[in-house]
Amino acid sequence: MPNPEHLVPPAVAISGGEPAAAPLPMQWPVTAVRGVGSERAKLLAKLDIHTVEDLLLHKPRRYEDRRKFLPIRDLKLKEAATVRGKIVAAGVKRWKRGERAMFECVFDDGTARLHCRWWQAQPWMEDWYAVNREFLVYGKPDSLKPRNIDHPETELVEPGEDEFIHVNRIVPVHALTDGLTARVVRTLVWQALEQFEAQVPEPAWGHLPAVGSALSPTPGKTPARDLPFLTGLPTRANAVHMVHFPEELTDVEIGRQRLALDEFTALQIQIQSRRKKFEVNARALPCGGDNRLMKPFLAALGFKLTGAQTSVLREIRADLGGEHPMRRLLQGDVGSGKTAVAACSALMALEGGFNVALMAPTEILAEQHFRNFQKWFTPLGINLALQTGSQKTENAAPTGADKAGTLYIGTHALLTGGFELPQLGLVIIDEQHKFGVTQREALVRKGNYPHLLVMTATPIPRTLGLTLYGDLDVSVIDELPAGRGSIKTFVRTTEKLPKVFEFIREKITAGRQAYIVYPRVDVADTDKDIKAVTKEFETVKKALAPFQAGLLHGRIKPAEKELVMAAFRANKIQALVATSLIEVGVDVPNATVMLIENAEHFGLAQLHQLRGRIGRGAHESFCILISDALTDEAQARLKILADTTDGFKIAEADLKLRGPGELLGQRQSGSMRLRFGNLAEDLNLIRQARVLAAKILA
Repeated sequence: MPNPEHLVPPAVAISGGEPAAAPLPMQWPVTAVRGVGSERAKLLAKLDIHTVEDLLLHKPRRYEDRRKFLPIRDLKLKEAATVRGKIVAAGVKRWKRGERAMFECVFDDGTARLHCRWWQAQPWMEDWYAVNREFLVYGKPDSLKPRNIDHPETELVEPGEDEFIHVNRIVPVHALTDGLTARVVRTLVWQALEQFEAQVPEPAWGHLPAVGSALSPTPGKTPARDLPFLTGLPTRANAVHMVHFPEELTDVEIGRQRLALDEFTALQIQIQSRRKKFEVNARALPCGGDNRLMKPFLAALGFKLTGAQTSVLREIRADLGGEHPMRRLLQGDVGSGKTAVAACSALMALEGGFNVALMAPTEILAEQHFRNFQKWFTPLGINLALQTGSQKTENAAPTGADKAGTLYIGTHALLTGGFELPQLGLVIIDEQHKFGVTQREALVRKGNYPHLLVMTATPIPRTLGLTLYGDLDVSVIDELPAGRGSIKTFVRTTEKLPKVFEFIREKITAGRQAYIVYPRVDVADTDKDIKAVTKEFETVKKALAPFQAGLLHGRIKPAEKELVMAAFRANKIQALVATSLIEVGVDVPNATVMLIENAEHFGLAQLHQLRGRIGRGAHESFCILISDALTDEAQARLKILADTTDGFKIAEADLKLRGPGELLGQRQSGSMRLRFGNLAEDLNLIRQARVLAAKILA
C-alpha cells in the first residue's frame, strides 16, 4: 500500500513524556488518496470531506444500474430513468433583447431521440455538449412528444481508462459541489477503496468517539469482530465497499445496516456512559413527599385523575424518593393532563421543603400556568412567583434559603445570571422540544443536582426517544380525560373559504369561539402567495362581523397580548386571529373551531399541536386545513392529519417526511451526525445498539 513519508504526520510530543502515536490511515488527510491535490481537497472540504475516512463514508444519494440502459423509446412520462446516447444536435436558443438563453441538445441511441434543455445557458455548454459526444442522461421526461427532459443530470462516457468504474455495473451517485462531477467523486472513492479498504478497522469500543467519526482500534482493547453482535453482518471494510460499489442493489442495505449499527452503538455508549457517570456523582434530594399537600389538592381538584396519570405519578414518586436524581421525560398527547401531573410532582417536592421551578417556552404559556397554579396552590398556602421578560412578581427574586416552599414559574428569564433559585429540589420544563439541551442544563445547574421532569405534548417517535433522549427515563400518558368532545379534521382549498367562514359564524352564533391561524406575521416580498396575519385580520373581521375578532402575534407587546388573551378567555372576543404563537398551552375550552390557512407551510407536529387548542371542552370540535398545494407530498401530509388524531402516529410520519433536524430543530438534533443511520426506519438497529452498549459498558 502506498505510504509516502510526507503523508504520515510525525509523532507529536505530549507534555511530560512519550510522543503521541501518528494518526492511523483513516485519519490521514484526503490528499493521501491518489488524484486528490490541494485544489480538489478544497472542493471536497465543501462536502465536509477532510480525511480518508470522510471520503470512504461519503454516502451515495442514489444508485444507477448501468448494466443495461433503458432505450430512449421506452421512456415514460414523469418516471426517472437513465439512458445512453450520442449528441446529434446542440445549440443555444435566444429570446428577444438577449435577456434569456436556453441551451438544448438532442441525444440519439438508435431507438429514438431525446431533447434535453437547460433554461439558463452557460458559456461552457457548447464546448461540453458537442456533437458526437456520448453521455449518460438521468431525469424525468416532461413530455413524450417530443421526448424531453429539462435540467437532467448528465455524465460523459469516455471509453478506455476507468470505464469499468462508471458503466456495466451498479454505480453510486454521490452528493456534489461546484467543480466536482459525479464521475470525479466516484473515481476518487474507487481510488480510496483500492488504497485503504484493507486498513478500514473494525470498531473498538474502548473509547467514545463522536458519532460518524473514526471508530479506530484502541491498543489493548477487544476488537469488535470478537463480539457476537457482528455475526451474520459483513466486516466494516466490506460494508464500506458494498455501499459504494454493490454487486446487487440488495448489498447496499446490508452494508448500510452494518455501518448504521456502528453509529448507533457509538451513540448509545455516549448516552449510557453519561447516565452512569451522573449516577455515580449525584445523590438525590429527598423529594418523595408525605401527602400533606397532595391530599387536599386532589380533593379540591374537581375531577379524578385518569389511570394513566396515576400510573405516571407512581413512577415519578419512586424517582423523587430514590437514590439518584430523577431524569424523566413525560410524553402525553395534547389535552392528556400533563399539567395536573406536573402539579402533583411539584407538591411532592414542596412537601419536602424544597422549591420548584417550572419553565415554559412563551410568556402566554407561563402566564397561563401561573394563573392555574395560583388557583390550585394559593389555598394550600404555597408561595408562587412569576419570572418572564415583561413580568416579575414581588417575591420572584428571593435571597437566602428561607424562601423554601415556593413555585417559580417563568420563561427563559429563569436562566438569567442574577436570578437565584435557592433550595431547588425539582425542575419542570414544559414543551421541552422548544428548548435546547444547554438551556435545560443551565436551569438544572441553578441547584445542587435537583430532580428534572421534562414534558412534551409533541409525541416523540420511539427512535428519537432511544437516541436523543436516551439518558432520560420515559413515561407516557396514553389516556385522555373523560368528557372531552371529539375533533373532526377536514382539508379544503381556498375556493371553499366563503363556506368555511359561514360555518364559523354558525358556531359563534351558537356560543362557541374560533382560532384562525396564518403562517406569517407580514407578507414577504419573496412569496406573496403565503398569507400573513396582519394583512388577513381585516378580511376576517369583515367576514365575521358583527362578532369580535382579536389579533395575536409575536411582535405585539406583552401587555397587549395578555389583554387580547383575557378577552378571548372571557368570550369578549369570539375569533382569535393569530400565528403559531398559540400552538402550545393555550387552553380555552369554549373554542371549538380551528381554521389554518396555508396549512402546507406548517409541520405535521405543529399542526397537531395547533389542533390541540380545540376539543378541550365537552362540545364537538372542528379543524379545517386550507391548502392549495398540489404536490403529492403536501397532500399526503395533510391527509395524515385528517385520518388520525393519534399524536404518536403523526410524529412517526413527520419524522419520515422531514427528518429529525426539521422535527426537533437544530438545537436538539445538531449533535447527531448520522451518515448511515436512519432515525425514521432503524428502530430495530437502535434497540440492538442499546443492548450492545449496555453489554460493552458492563
